Amino acid sequence: MDPEIAGITAAASLSPDPGAQFHLLQQVREAVLSGEKPPAPPRPMVSESWRRSLAAHVDPDHYRPPIVYGSDEVADVRSAHPLHAVVPLLRELLVGIADESRHVMIITDADGTILWREGPPDICRRADPIGLREGVRWTEDAIGTNAMGTALAIDGPVQIYSAEHLVRTYHPWTCAAAPIHDPDTGTTFGAIDVSGPLHTLHPAVVCLVNAAARLAEGHLRDLMESRDERLRAANMRHLAGLRGEAGALLTRTGRVVAAQPEMRWPGRIPVPPGADRVLLDDGLEALVEPLPEGYLLRVPPPVRAAAHRPKLSLSFLGDRPAAVLDGRELPLTLRRAELLAVLALHPAGLTAEQLALHLYGDEGNPTTARSEVHRLRAQVGESVMDPRHYRLRADVEADFLAVRAALRTGDVRTAVAACHVPLLAHSEAPAIRAERYQLLAALRSAVLDHHDLEALWTFGQSEPGSDDLEVFERLAGELHPHDPRQAVAAARLAWLLTEDDEDRSPGEARRRAADR
Repeated sequence: MDPEIAGITAAASLSPDPGAQFHLLQQVREAVLSGEKPPAPPRPMVSESWRRSLAAHVDPDHYRPPIVYGSDEVADVRSAHPLHAVVPLLRELLVGIADESRHVMIITDADGTILWREGPPDICRRADPIGLREGVRWTEDAIGTNAMGTALAIDGPVQIYSAEHLVRTYHPWTCAAAPIHDPDTGTTFGAIDVSGPLHTLHPAVVCLVNAAARLAEGHLRDLMESRDERLRAANMRHLAGLRGEAGALLTRTGRVVAAQPEMRWPGRIPVPPGADRVLLDDGLEALVEPLPEGYLLRVPPPVRAAAHRPKLSLSFLGDRPAAVLDGRELPLTLRRAELLAVLALHPAGLTAEQLALHLYGDEGNPTTARSEVHRLRAQVGESVMDPRHYRLRADVEADFLAVRAALRTGDVRTAVAACHVPLLAHSEAPAIRAERYQLLAALRSAVLDHHDLEALWTFGQSEPGSDDLEVFERLAGELHPHDPRQAVAAARLAWLLTEDDEDRSPGEARRRAADR
């Protein structure tokens, strides 16, 4: 059954004799809490609320409603709360009735904290000692079964009579409450409640409270529609400025209040905080522009696909240099591999003079460099090599560049696994020799500094590290005696130590490893 109907129907079923009802409900409560058979079953709504409250460890014989806001804080909280706008309406509807029938009107926030309480002074004085006042939280998990907390828990109108309150302290009271919802998002803003002595609250009061909550929601809807109209009036010029491009005006909560064309837009588009674009249901992306009271969304016209950029993969840290262009392997001479490596190292491009210096040294001839570039361009095409500048147009992936990147991020294992052979080991080009030396020096330093035995072992098995005395001294001394690799490292170290001391000194070994 709908919570609203259930709450009103259950309230209407209460006995018209308050005294008889009070004694019966006390007997029912005591029997249920002691595990005995009650003289009558509690209302299902009340029984479920008791179960939730007991599961939250609420003590039925004591009360401690938590104070959320001090008296000096309540005014600021109220002024910022959305229900502030409907307090005059609810006051006009209910406070007069509450005064005449000796009750108080209460309005809570969505967390069950009382923000407003109005009614006869003597009833307010009776309510203060039990925490029925501003700033105190009345959810089920805080104070057990009560109309405000239970209405918020089941999202429907509720009347709780006397001993239906789980906590004994509130048995002299009867209350009726109903939730109030945000007409924009449907979320709960809070609850409206009427509470008073048990002998004065008529069962039909819950119908009145529920009607007041619905009137409050209608007033909030009117205010929302007025804000929507102001948003449209102030910002329709932005939609017109799109000149037919798809766009929409959104409230801060993402509700669409104007759009072009209207048929393509849903009723609501969530905009995450700080987002500059959102994905629409049809898969298109809309750009988000903040407005003072909401957002402008626009869908730019589709952009033509960018021209295909060739992909060039260079593998120059192996036994045989290889280049693959869009899945097709290119035949390479050593000189062309050197030229590709130098251009990959200088993505902004080089002059003919600079290229000659990198490839041939001080005696290099720019004309020779131009001829080499011309022949390579004829092989790979102008889509790969710029015809006007000496640079690569392709998206380049190179193993030696990947080693550089791994070292920059501290990923030593990846770097050492990729560099098992020096860069273009047979090249004598000055730029390649310099890069080869710097790469191996940086790799060796990183391996020795990171104290990673796995990386150190991998380096020792590579061509650059196979003759490195310091590497094998570390491996032999730091690998666990039961690790099979320790014996291999010790044997290699012994062999290195038996070699000619001058030829196999650590400094010479490093220099030879870098030059290989």
